[in-house]
Amino acid sequence: MSNSRPTYSSSSRDCPVVDGVRQIQRIAVRNAEVGGIAINRALPTRERRTVGAWCFLDHAGPSVFSGSSQGMDVGPHPHIGLQTFTWMIEGEVLHRDSLGSEQVIRPGQVNLMTAGRGIAHTEQSTGEDRRLHAAQLWIALPAEVKYSIC
Repeated sequence: MSNSRPTYSSSSRDCPVVDGVRQIQRIAVRNAEVGGIAINRALPTRERRTVGAWCFLDHAGPSVFSGSSQGMDVGPHPHIGLQTFTWMIEGEVLHRDSLGSEQVIRPGQVNLMTAGRGIAHTEQSTGEDRRLHAAQLWIALPAEVKYSIC
């Protein structure tokens, strides 16, 4: 959740120049855990907070749930002033939010959730598939838009 006004100053112009040639910036991912699932987070980092409006980039899995594990279980939590773009590669996740939306996101499908003035949501593994593999990108909304969208 963020209440701060995003800045969109990151661009390829920020990458280092060596002998007059702009270099590709390589960002090492860091490991984290969200809802019982290991993720690799590429953004934000100390070296680069954003890439344009993209403020988070997470890669979940591929994970295989063992034993009695129910898989991913992200409890209710709020967002404000951003969009999340969730792309399911493998497995199924049930998305529920405070606007009354309920969607099972299946492989090859995406969920785009816009949290202007605020939204709370949950995400839980569902279905028979004991796997989860997904990517999630977070988009910081411009100030003139983020408080006008419900």
